[in-house]
Amino acid sequence: MANIAFIGLGVMGYPMAGHLKRAGHDLCVYNRTASKAEAWVAEYGGRSAPTPAEAAAEQDFVMLCVGNDNDLREVMAGEGGVLHGARSGTVIVDHTTASADVAREMAALARESGIGFLDAPVSGGQAGAENGKLTVMVGGEESVFDFARPVINSYAKMLKHMGPTGSGQLTKMVNQICIAGLVQGLAEALHFANKAGLDGQAAIDVISKGAAQSWQMENRHKTMLAGEFDFGFAVDWMRKDLSIVLDESRHNGAQLPVTALVDQFYADVQSMGGGRWDTSSLIARLDRDT
Repeated sequence: MANIAFIGLGVMGYPMAGHLKRAGHDLCVYNRTASKAEAWVAEYGGRSAPTPAEAAAEQDFVMLCVGNDNDLREVMAGEGGVLHGARSGTVIVDHTTASADVAREMAALARESGIGFLDAPVSGGQAGAENGKLTVMVGGEESVFDFARPVINSYAKMLKHMGPTGSGQLTKMVNQICIAGLVQGLAEALHFANKAGLDGQAAIDVISKGAAQSWQMENRHKTMLAGEFDFGFAVDWMRKDLSIVLDESRHNGAQLPVTALVDQFYADVQSMGGGRWDTSSLIARLDRDT
């Protein structure tokens, strides 16, 4: 069992930290909104700290799950940040979806203090976090990954080392590219079925047994047909992720015409007031004039 700090108790981090506590690890948590940390301690036990540095002090591992590159820089290297409290030999596991560049930047800073760093973004959404069945894609030194593997497995159904620092974030970009295209395709299919006078549910019942089947189809078609969009990853966060993807593509030369187009479709959803709707709300953009 390990001594662990968990920084960032949002919709993903809160249950992920809970799985670590249930696995028997000793946890100290930090959240920018202190009441969230207090609520977590009331539910799971452990303790909270007033700063990331104090949470990280004397810990074997520090797990991070914050919003974006700037949030990561702040909790890692800002005043009262993790690197001002963590001891040499600590391993930082960053579950934030961020850029590969900031992962390399934070890994270099950690290395100066003798601290290990893994970029380890996750996929599976809130349900995956709550059920302890996340997919975790990891970049960093393989020996550090091997050391952290038993801890990360507390909330992972799939855990894989993808290569050097930044590789985890690059793999998460691949994931988001796939999701963007799949959700748009499903939205168009359901919209087309409606316009063609078909029973949308009956159409899905048939095609889901063939090559068109996907996680998005299985888990989102019913709520999309019902026009309900409060069941997962928010549009605002997807646009943040796609901006990272498109920025990376400009550097590596990848051609992402569909991803760029779907990103603009999500901008349309935001303009409809759907920034906090889940990503399946692309269908609302198609149905708005129906």
